[in-house]
Amino acid sequence: MTELIPPLITGGMTLLGVIITNTSANRRLAAQIQTSQAVTDAKLENLTREVRQHNDFARRVPVLEEQIRELHHRLKTLEREVKP
Repeated sequence: MTELIPPLITGGMTLLGVIITNTSANRRLAAQIQTSQAVTDAKLENLTREVRQHNDFARRVPVLEEQIRELHHRLKTLEREVKP
């Protein structure tokens, strides 16, 4: 019976070491994942803001183009009226 005690103690200590190591590694990995997720969320928010700005410009540019056409037409009309 005394022959079994040292291997059991060694096995128990090894198991305890593995459990502590795995727990520590899991905590570090969870912290890294949380940090990575926060960075990803921040980048996604920034990209979303940029896309919204781009979409706003995409809506406004055709309106501006139409206004420029109208102004150009009015300018041509005024130039014709002034020349004679």
